[in-house]
Amino acid sequence: MHYFIDPFGCVKNQVDAENMMAYLNKAGWESSPAVETADIIIVNSCGFIESAKQESINAVLEWRKLYPGKKILLAGCLAQRYKNELSEILPEADGFFGVENIAEITKKIRDWELGTEERGLLFDSLPNDEKALSKIEDDHTSIPILTGMRPLLSLPGSAYVKISEGCGNNCSYCAIPLIRGGLVSREILDIVEECQMLLDRGIVELCLIAQDTGSFGTDTGTTSKLPQLLKAISLLKGQFWVRLLYIHPDHFPLQILDIMEKDPRFLPYFDIPFQHASPKILSAMNRRGSAEKYIELLETIRRQLPWAVIRSTFLLGFPGETEEDFSALLDFQRKAALDWLGCFTYSREEGTAAYSMKGRVPAKTAAERKRIIEERQVPITEKNMDRFVGETLDVLIEEQLALDDEDGKSFTLGRLYCQTPEIDGAAVIANCGTGREIPSEGTLVPCRVIARRGFDLEVKI
Repeated sequence: MHYFIDPFGCVKNQVDAENMMAYLNKAGWESSPAVETADIIIVNSCGFIESAKQESINAVLEWRKLYPGKKILLAGCLAQRYKNELSEILPEADGFFGVENIAEITKKIRDWELGTEERGLLFDSLPNDEKALSKIEDDHTSIPILTGMRPLLSLPGSAYVKISEGCGNNCSYCAIPLIRGGLVSREILDIVEECQMLLDRGIVELCLIAQDTGSFGTDTGTTSKLPQLLKAISLLKGQFWVRLLYIHPDHFPLQILDIMEKDPRFLPYFDIPFQHASPKILSAMNRRGSAEKYIELLETIRRQLPWAVIRSTFLLGFPGETEEDFSALLDFQRKAALDWLGCFTYSREEGTAAYSMKGRVPAKTAAERKRIIEERQVPITEKNMDRFVGETLDVLIEEQLALDDEDGKSFTLGRLYCQTPEIDGAAVIANCGTGREIPSEGTLVPCRVIARRGFDLEVKI
């Protein structure tokens, strides 16, 4: 039997899809590179904001239209969030599978094969008499092993390592706690074991992810255990990168700066979602920081790690956001001089604290504010990327692009440490002439940055 995964959402959702594949493969299924040859289509959905929800639903509708005879499973966050409604309103899907226990996907599909699975969701534990499948599906000690050996949907040489699940920050606009519950951190030894397995497979970039990596371990104590985790990873041998993503600014564990300063394998790249700078809006978002504290945090990071690169996100159009609030955000943008910035407009999500807040901002106004922020960010990012010109740095090679011309030129795409996968710009290597050796995908190669081209950096081996 063959399955086809249609992935949506964030990289945390991607890891869920990879783990689904690991369990299915262990149960004897095979991943199909083309939907035409698959027996089942698994749409791994996102349920975070309205546009993402609609995108996942549209995928189910389109697959049903194209392949009326195939089974379609809507999996992931959307299925988890609306587990009581979807079976009634989305008949195009044959079944639904949430995120509470990825291991049970084999039972879900096995029941379909036997014709014993009723249309609907599967979240229950395995029955006691399921002896044959229990070793695969209910042996939770196997999860680190399957996690480390899972198929990877990431770019060559890179892998995501999820260090915790859920979130306890309870930002008023965020549906994540509704979908994935409160914070549950993994054991440090399990994470290190997974990292070693990935390195043994040839991975050279480990991207540590969570809803908030800075909160790692606070579900079992009062302080972050992220410094302890980094110290444990630093004991691993070899040349590789470790990239930290999604650190909430209100409880950034400053101890990690000392660890990163001592071990250059920890990239000085920080993804810190500030979201806003207006005191009123930050308070309404249930965030405890301030523009002044956030600027102080940036100064601390840059003082200790002068080559630090910082990405953030801003949320525009939150309920009650006035022109004065927007001006405060523009002022923060200028002072923060962030290297990379993503902007989003507010999505009103039922079940969140912000859903019933007054002062809703018209969509047109929010979109215009987003446009202004993005426009003002362009020269900031370009100036920040200019500082890399003339530097010799490692590039993670990702893709070869051959051009059909008389000179036989080709281009190689990769990333420097200042570029996170599939989000920031790229490193472009121009290989002139067919006789020039092209580096292998998934390897680290020292290159000299010779120019900036827009947001991309041109490099030379």
